[in-house]
Amino acid sequence: MTDRFILADDPIALPQGAWAKTERRTLRRGNLPVLSLTQGHHRPYLFPVYTPQGFAVTSECPADHPHHNSCWIASDHVDCWMPAADGRKEQYTYNFYVNETFQGRAPGRILQTQAMGEETAAGYRITQEMEWRGPVEWAAPEGRLAARERRRLDLKLEGGAYVIDVESALSAAAWDLSLGPTRHAYFNLRVAESIAVTSGGRVVNDRGASGGAAVSGAGAHWVHYCGPVGGGHWAGLALFPDPRDHRDPWWFVADWGVVTVGPFRLEKRDIRQGETMTLRYRVLLHDGDLPAAVIAERYAAYLAGLR
Repeated sequence: MTDRFILADDPIALPQGAWAKTERRTLRRGNLPVLSLTQGHHRPYLFPVYTPQGFAVTSECPADHPHHNSCWIASDHVDCWMPAADGRKEQYTYNFYVNETFQGRAPGRILQTQAMGEETAAGYRITQEMEWRGPVEWAAPEGRLAARERRRLDLKLEGGAYVIDVESALSAAAWDLSLGPTRHAYFNLRVAESIAVTSGGRVVNDRGASGGAAVSGAGAHWVHYCGPVGGGHWAGLALFPDPRDHRDPWWFVADWGVVTVGPFRLEKRDIRQGETMTLRYRVLLHDGDLPAAVIAERYAAYLAGLR
């Protein structure tokens, strides 16, 4: 089996004259699937996501939170400052996190408009172009364009684990916008049910805290979820927010399997016209029951590569 990465459309057998409403493209290493680019109704996300031995470690649309889409980027509290008559600006408030109206904010959609893949010296790079569009409303039948995003995924096999470096560059469209303050942003993971603490897994951070309540809050450099995946095997994933973008990252982690980290839990982030907000993260997907000391070593190697 070759170790080359190949990105291809998933074949779907449909009757003549029918077409798929959304798409899924799968990245494979040889014959093994690594991850799939999925365009859901409300946002693009990565699902399934596998370890090198082929264990799926995330959950797509769990019944308790159907807007938890495996590995995804989203934000509640997105405000557009729209020009109005007499030089005034009006605040239009949207929600790009929950699939329904949430706390009075109508749901928008994040739409992938283009995706390109290419082999790199280290592995494979995927570049996606996105539009953040508000809901259908009066005078905006396709939804107002709130923001544009370029998302880059660099994937490689390193030290027996998959490493995904994610860079999200969010730009203002034709008006200024603000994100937050909210805990429902920005980078999110929903682990597979078997890995959750409630099913026998564990979640820890670099400070030695264990369990969702203890891990949640500010300041941790990384969070690691690990648990049983069947047949006596364990697998897990770790999330490293880039310290250049997250001086004091705020985490929301639950024993039932969600991990969210972002830089604007307490303060909003303004993005003016012509400006871009760039946030970066590393996801480590591994097989086995790795101790915290090994995750700490992988984080140290990540920091060294940023210099």
